[in-house]
Amino acid sequence: MTPAPEDRFWSKVIKGPRPDDCWLWGAAVSDDGYGRFTLNADGRTQAVRPHRFAFHLVHGVPMESFGALMHRCDVPICVRVTAGTDTHLDPGTNRENMADRLVKGRDANGSMFRWRGFSRALFADRSRLLRDEVRVHGWDREERIRALISGADPEAPTLF
Repeated sequence: MTPAPEDRFWSKVIKGPRPDDCWLWGAAVSDDGYGRFTLNADGRTQAVRPHRFAFHLVHGVPMESFGALMHRCDVPICVRVTAGTDTHLDPGTNRENMADRLVKGRDANGSMFRWRGFSRALFADRSRLLRDEVRVHGWDREERIRALISGADPEAPTLF
């Protein structure tokens, strides 16, 4: 018997040990750095964003009934959705999402954009590195995960 989509979904999520940590998607990552989850229903296969599916599961609303979701944490593979204030994803309009991006310096013209100058492929590679780290080691190497989330090179030597 095939597991329910909800069970398949949650089996691919690796939750951080701290109360405010991201819940990281541990499966497919698209070429834009965001996760990808496949639903099979009525003989059709549909790829959806895992953070959208998580929002759908937690809030019980159809995926087509809400617009953009904004990541508070700015981690593309984070799927932490809760009904409380500890959620990492908030619904919003495209306009609000673009304004949020501008305020955080993540727009293409932002001088503090930590991914500035990175190609789409490199952006996706960063998400895949993070995904692979939690897939293999869980959150056991927390310093490395936090470096990947912050955009730092975890292989860079330290001064001391």
